[in-house]
Amino acid sequence: MKKEIYEKLNYLRTYVAALKGISRNARQKLQDDIILRGALERYLQLSLEIVLEIGEMIIAAEGFKKPTKHREVIEILGEHGILPKVFAKRFAPAAGLRNVLVHKYGELDFNIVYHHLKSELGDFDVFAQHIARYLQKKNE
Repeated sequence: MKKEIYEKLNYLRTYVAALKGISRNARQKLQDDIILRGALERYLQLSLEIVLEIGEMIIAAEGFKKPTKHREVIEILGEHGILPKVFAKRFAPAAGLRNVLVHKYGELDFNIVYHHLKSELGDFDVFAQHIARYLQKKNE
């Protein structure tokens, strides 16, 4: 499991780096350029998918209660101290964005995507740091 999670964290770092590069573009260009916007949405979706997959792997391995909603994956990690509770509470709603990106792309509000890009991208780094810390403790 650890090796798989580390691999996923490497993918997450790659996708977040791509998102940071994309974020250097002007808002209007991101909104109007269908290829750039598609890359933004896809890398954001993939990043969120990785967060949820890692969370589900840890929940299963630890025998925690099974989540019924995506946001609960992050909340459960917070309840068990794998993520700080305050961070988990703030980050959990991002799981809902994954659903919108996957299922309601026709209704996608660019303002929400842009907000995540400009204001919440660092949450992926924080998540990765806490997961790496958790894995390190499991090695001890």
